[in-house]
Amino acid sequence: MNRLSNKITAAALAVLLMTSASAFAREKKPKKKKNQDLSANPLANVNSKQPDKELFDKAMLALKKGRFDVARLDLQTMLNTYPDSEYRMRAKLAVGDSWFKEGGTAALTQAEAEYEDFITFFPNAPEAAEAQMKVGDIYYQQMEKPDRDFTNALNAEKQYRKMLNMFPDSTLIPRAKQKLRDVQEVLAERETQIGLYYESRENYSASIARLQTVVDTYPLYSKSDLALLNIGDAYAGEAHAVQIAPNLPGAVRERLRSMYQDKAAAAYAKVITRYPMAPRVEDARDRLVAMNRPVPEPTKEAVAESEAEEQSRQPIRFTDRTLDLIRHGPTVVEAVHVGDPSLEDPGRTLAPSVTKENLAMYNSAVNEGKPAEAAAAPKPTGANEPPRSDAPSTAPVMSAPDAGTGVGVSIVSAPNGTGANASGGDPNAVVKPVGPSNTAIPAAEAPAPAPDQVNDIKPGQAPAAPATANANDGKKKKAPKADLGDESSSRKKKKKGLGKINPF
Repeated sequence: MNRLSNKITAAALAVLLMTSASAFAREKKPKKKKNQDLSANPLANVNSKQPDKELFDKAMLALKKGRFDVARLDLQTMLNTYPDSEYRMRAKLAVGDSWFKEGGTAALTQAEAEYEDFITFFPNAPEAAEAQMKVGDIYYQQMEKPDRDFTNALNAEKQYRKMLNMFPDSTLIPRAKQKLRDVQEVLAERETQIGLYYESRENYSASIARLQTVVDTYPLYSKSDLALLNIGDAYAGEAHAVQIAPNLPGAVRERLRSMYQDKAAAAYAKVITRYPMAPRVEDARDRLVAMNRPVPEPTKEAVAESEAEEQSRQPIRFTDRTLDLIRHGPTVVEAVHVGDPSLEDPGRTLAPSVTKENLAMYNSAVNEGKPAEAAAAPKPTGANEPPRSDAPSTAPVMSAPDAGTGVGVSIVSAPNGTGANASGGDPNAVVKPVGPSNTAIPAAEAPAPAPDQVNDIKPGQAPAAPATANANDGKKKKAPKADLGDESSSRKKKKKGLGKINPF
């Protein structure tokens, strides 16, 4: 029995050892996580007993434990006590980190102000790229879902683009690019949802404008093939609307329908040539075959690029969809992890521009085949109109001098109508003669003869007096005396009447 029990015990130990060995073999060594915590203490391994270093380490320890007020107090004490410390830049940046880790709208606003101050005071320091990165992270944390307010997403895109442009040599460039891809995934999803809604309401101009903006601005969007496919469907919808439109001539209908189908085929072809490994390529091929249009073949470079993009995406799992119902922010697991995100917006496509393009296509379809209208002949210049560029006035004509003058040119059109050519002046001249056309001087007339003088007074007779004279005209009349009572004088006037009694 003892021998049997020993055998059983040995077998059990062997099985236990084999199980533990296999479990140890299956156990993988934990991967070392990259230091993605930008607020970690980069000076933790520096052995120094200086007082400024001691204050800095104490503040970073308080920051790690979540005592943000204590950390800020220690950092401010260090900055005020040791203004020339070699740790002042890291301490200034750590003040912003304390607000950033504290969270909340007010704290994040204060953190952004601290980071911007740091960039202003230390623009050439390596930590400036870190500060700019954290400004983008502030808006990234506050992003909403694609169907909500997109202001924070726009600000995050702006800050990450600024970081990539200002600090192209920073070690944080790969992380900033991935964050920018995530943000652009959210913005592109929002525009695509709006475009699909407009298409469902048969507002094709607005739908094309939104989806074309997505294709031009966010080429790395995970559903760019869907956007292009729906652009083609929108143009196909326009073609169908033209086909059933009443009171439209048949020739115009066919031309316009062909134009819209050409645009739809171009959108379907771009799905195949730009995203050949996307999941909706077969739908684009089927639509081209149904339209009797040639199906293009993508290049090897396009196939390799599209395959790299599709393999870098992570599929949405059940847990992601479940957490999306609870999570505050958007889900960006489908964002691409390769390629350079766009750093500048090429300009939005607006619905009025698409409408103008449709109107130009309609006019082209209507006017096609009509003879071009001949240009109207220039009308002659009127009598009182200035000369025109298409019908200039006649230049002055040089003529031989007249007899008896020393001038070698004659006046063509004088202001008063005189001159050699006054009667036949230029009708296009700016200054016209004022007088009559016949300017010949009339012959001088002789003066009329004076009437004969008649003298009826005979010698020895006195001239007769005028009929109005009377007998008293020969006497001299006395001139009336002037009334000097009203005139001003220095002499004292005599008082009359009751004035004699008045003593004044």
